[in-house]
Amino acid sequence: MREFGPGVVLDNPAFIHETALVYGKVIIGEGASLWPYVVIRSEMHEVRIGKRTNVQDFVMIHVGNETPTIIGDNCSITHHVTIHGAEIGDNCLVGINATVMDGVKIGRNSIVAGHSIVTEGTVIPENSIVAGSPAKFIKTRDNRIANGMNARFYYENALAYARGEHRVTESDHFSTAMAAEMRALAEAK
Repeated sequence: MREFGPGVVLDNPAFIHETALVYGKVIIGEGASLWPYVVIRSEMHEVRIGKRTNVQDFVMIHVGNETPTIIGDNCSITHHVTIHGAEIGDNCLVGINATVMDGVKIGRNSIVAGHSIVTEGTVIPENSIVAGSPAKFIKTRDNRIANGMNARFYYENALAYARGEHRVTESDHFSTAMAAEMRALAEAK
């Protein structure tokens, strides 16, 4: 596992790729993963990445002038996303190439569709799907299970990558872990 500057706190993440760049006051939660070419900077305020949250390839996370960036547990921040000074609740998925700007608050169990731009100060209620540029509310749907399963997939993948294994879906453990996660999520409802 890489070492970063004194302001970076690693709380037993599952995997951090060697190309990830992390600067300033940043807290990476237990079981979280940072994939190739992630960049996280926090010269003021802070960035917090929740437990088992995956930050995928080429994501850029920064703080706003007046706001930290807080990302909850079990989130998937997918490829090429930019998050700038926003709060993202637990169990959210931010789609490929989306941009989430300063002061945005996204409620738990929500989805931001790929290529969306969530403009400054927007508040997205829990269990929402938003899309577009600027992003608009599309519908209400509890995305907790679907988003949780995506986060679990990335958690298992991260553990495999940390072991040098790059084909997690071919292991017996993977299907067992995914089935257990589905049961746990269904029972927690």
